[in-house]
Amino acid sequence: MAYSNFQHSIILLLLLFILPTFSQQSFRPKALVLPVTKDGETTLQYTTQINQRTPLVPLNLVVDLGGQFLWVDCQNKYTSSTYRPARCGSAQCSLAKAKDCGDCFSSPKPGCNNNTCGLLADNTVTHTVTSGELAEDVLSIQSTNGFNPGQTVSVSHFLFSCAPTILLRGLASGASGMAGLGRTKIALPSQLASAFSFARKFAICVSSSSGAVIFGDGPYGFLPNIVLDSNSLTYTPLLINPASTASAFSQEEASSEYFIGVKAIKIDEKVVSVNTSLLSRDSNGVGGTKISTVDPYTVLEASIYKAVTEAFVKASIARNITRVASFAPFEFCFSSDSVGGTRLGAAVPTIELFLQNENTVWRIFGANSMVNINDEVLCLGFVKGGQYLMTSIVLGGYQLEDNLVQFDLAASRLGFSSLLFGRQTGCFNFNFTSNA
Repeated sequence: MAYSNFQHSIILLLLLFILPTFSQQSFRPKALVLPVTKDGETTLQYTTQINQRTPLVPLNLVVDLGGQFLWVDCQNKYTSSTYRPARCGSAQCSLAKAKDCGDCFSSPKPGCNNNTCGLLADNTVTHTVTSGELAEDVLSIQSTNGFNPGQTVSVSHFLFSCAPTILLRGLASGASGMAGLGRTKIALPSQLASAFSFARKFAICVSSSSGAVIFGDGPYGFLPNIVLDSNSLTYTPLLINPASTASAFSQEEASSEYFIGVKAIKIDEKVVSVNTSLLSRDSNGVGGTKISTVDPYTVLEASIYKAVTEAFVKASIARNITRVASFAPFEFCFSSDSVGGTRLGAAVPTIELFLQNENTVWRIFGANSMVNINDEVLCLGFVKGGQYLMTSIVLGGYQLEDNLVQFDLAASRLGFSSLLFGRQTGCFNFNFTSNA
């Protein structure tokens, strides 16, 4: 059959529309990357930017390592042609384990629709909780080959929770919500791994200025030509806490946060005498060690704090380091003039966390233990928690800085690099300037 010129023109136009779409869909990234910036002046929170909605809107979000899901403010000018609330009894509600179902007694809008299921959105900084509508929308994120950022890809139906503007209180200025990276099926790592069929792994690498969250497997490239892969990391099991550590939860809910097993603590190779029962979780999920990006510094249960700080001061005196007055929120501070410098930070006693055996050690060197207050004062960057903490040790953001930490959800293990200064690089050296 002969085609008319008009039919040929129609076919050519269709190809012009179809081919770019097919090209974009045929690209399947092996990994994705989010840039991280530290709000170093005020909140000490780690923030990222991600694009959501149609048309796309850049959202500033606080990174919450143990957060259950992405939640955003839908009350303030949320506009999107692709917003879809999750209807009660739907597969989306089941995946999110959303049991609440309700109506909204006003005109339909994002965050307020009839016959929709809801989730408890948790501001883990202020420990404030509110109910928010479960919904899905377009989410756009940049791919990476581990060395450079690549082309942008999209997830058409990314699940998240709406929240009222009031829940943003306590977050970094300009934040629109929180990006949850926890152990749930609708947190960012699981949804992105499912959308692009890559490994259920992600890594965080933060610093005092910038860093990255990388979803998928390595390698992880840093300037100048430093490459980390699975052989570069030390591994320890990720432990599941059967008791939720969220601000509000149902009794049968497990924690979405990441726990590891600390067996002993040493300072300058000497064992610190602590109540070892506190290092393990009891039947109610109390005790143990978790990793957090919303706690700016490591928090220790009162008796552990006392034992660790006494041992640290004793070891410091042995090095002729001079103690000076406290500087809130830190109790133990020292004269900078009496502390030397090394490639790994201040020359102070090394704190070692022994994990499943004597060969698996998380070492905290001066760069991660000492906080520069001013030119004259350094303080030990650990804070005292209460006597009856839900979690005995919370490894905070400052102790994570310039350590690459990989969370392998499929194998339930954590990999860590130790301080990258020893490799003459840092988390600020991930390359966001050149395309792959």
